Amino acid sequence: MSEHPAVAYKILTAEQFAELSAAGTFAGAPVDLADGYIHLSAEAQVQGTLDKHFAGQSDLVIAAVDLAKVPDPVKWEVSRGGALFPHIYGNLPFSAVFAHGPATLDEAGNVVLPA
Repeated sequence: MSEHPAVAYKILTAEQFAELSAAGTFAGAPVDLADGYIHLSAEAQVQGTLDKHFAGQSDLVIAAVDLAKVPDPVKWEVSRGGALFPHIYGNLPFSAVFAHGPATLDEAGNVVLPA
């Protein structure tokens, strides 16, 4: 049994999501390309990532990623607040995305993850 979740989430602009779905793969957002890996968040980290890196942005999509279907290395590395975050050292294949939806908040202001 893995010590890490099997699912992680990628927050994308609508344009980036369109690129992922049309091309079948995504090399990363500008920050991903600069850092050399694709930034993902575990379920409990999505809200913080959305608040810190996407505040005030609209037209965002959250993609649920089955990490077992990512052929490139996924490493859990220390990031914000000392927590381990999943990073893909390669491309994100659309075939690993099993659900997606708009980044919306519920009545309490919490992010709603795609089912």
